[in-house]
Amino acid sequence: MRSAQQILADSAVIAVVGASRDPGKAAHRVPAQMQRYGWRIIPVNPTVDELFGERAYASLADIPHPVDLVDVFRPAWDAVGVVREAVAIGAPAVWLQLGIVSPEARRIAEEAGVDYVEDRCLIIERAAGDLTRLG
Repeated sequence: MRSAQQILADSAVIAVVGASRDPGKAAHRVPAQMQRYGWRIIPVNPTVDELFGERAYASLADIPHPVDLVDVFRPAWDAVGVVREAVAIGAPAVWLQLGIVSPEARRIAEEAGVDYVEDRCLIIERAAGDLTRLG
């Protein structure tokens, strides 16, 4: 299993499940900052058409191209379903944001051979590793 920073270093396209249009929420600030550092952010939110200048999708299954990482901003009880979807689309890694922990989601990911991170923040790990996708 790759470390959190290795997952970020290896990922170019991040699908963000639960991405928010509210700039006051972490589910907006975190993906926006990752985008500023060069990651392509694909918002997954059934209530919006576009976020961060990218088309938004209602579900992971609706995204018409591969993603490198599925980032989850949903309550822990939703994480199991999201991880099942991530496995179904062939995502190589799943990341549950700070405060989100799910032993069942972890089990599903591990059994599928999917790298799994929980209870950690993308922007904290990005900063700690001084990571960027900018040229």
